Amino acid sequence: MSDIPATMTAIEIEAFGPPEGLKAASRPVPTPGDGEVLVQVSHAGVNRPDVQQRLGGYPPPPGASDIPGLEIAGTIVALGPNAGDWKIGDETCALVSGGGYAEYCTAPAPQCLAIPKGYTLEQAASVVETSYTVWANVFMRGHLKAGETFLVHGGSSGIGTMAIQLAKAFGARVFATAGSAEKCKVCEDLGAERAINYRDEDFVAVMKQFGRADVILDMVGGPYIQRNLDCLNIEGRLCQIAFLQPPMVEKFNFLKMLTLRLTLTGSTLRPRTVAQKAEIAGDLKAKVWPLLESGAVKPVLFKTFPMAEAASAHALMESSQHIGKIMLDCRA
Repeated sequence: MSDIPATMTAIEIEAFGPPEGLKAASRPVPTPGDGEVLVQVSHAGVNRPDVQQRLGGYPPPPGASDIPGLEIAGTIVALGPNAGDWKIGDETCALVSGGGYAEYCTAPAPQCLAIPKGYTLEQAASVVETSYTVWANVFMRGHLKAGETFLVHGGSSGIGTMAIQLAKAFGARVFATAGSAEKCKVCEDLGAERAINYRDEDFVAVMKQFGRADVILDMVGGPYIQRNLDCLNIEGRLCQIAFLQPPMVEKFNFLKMLTLRLTLTGSTLRPRTVAQKAEIAGDLKAKVWPLLESGAVKPVLFKTFPMAEAASAHALMESSQHIGKIMLDCRA
């Protein structure tokens, strides 16, 4: 602990609103509590929930850091009591409830995973939140099985690129929506049988041509909610994980939910307990990390910014011009 400084640079939300509200500040280096480790952060991922927090719409859960950032990779430099088998000097990637945009960050030991073999710390940080989210929703809640048909909206996003690859690796037929020909090509290169450009095609009509979907992963909401139900198969499952459009709709016909025996489910990851996240981490270690290490599933990195340029990273995220993951280099 003697080599760890008392203070660190972190990115805080000085004011809710535009990206310019993100400012570098000096903060005390956190101390790992019971069951936690302290990580000297190499890289942190930038995710939509970070943007929502900056806008004032996604406050951290009780006890979590107000510093944004939900996924990190780096080196463990201190251990709290009951930190399991982790040792000082181990490299890890971890899901956290906040605090990732910083030089140091505490993480619950059960939410830490070994760096996939052959991965850089930057690559490892880029797959944490997406793999946790996709596994928890598509496989644990949506129960996607080999031979079923899977549709993911926002296929070129960080979540989308992970969802396409994992669904394909586990034997599903994969379809995706995206907003340009370039993004559609990326989705198909990653394993989608058909990518649908939502700007000039009706995804409901296309999915009906291919036999409808058994599982849909949606982060759009709004008018997509009813349209998703319109292209689900009997016993289909809609997994809602976010709302880029309003979560409330004036008209919604539940009849198909009854006649087709549909399941509508959703979840957020951040407020879940350490024990619940540990269960997901165990599945990732056993079932997903081997796919990352074999190359069957690969990180899709778009651009990495120095941590001090977090505002520019958020502006890029909000522009939706990126494909895959936006990262912060927390050493810079």
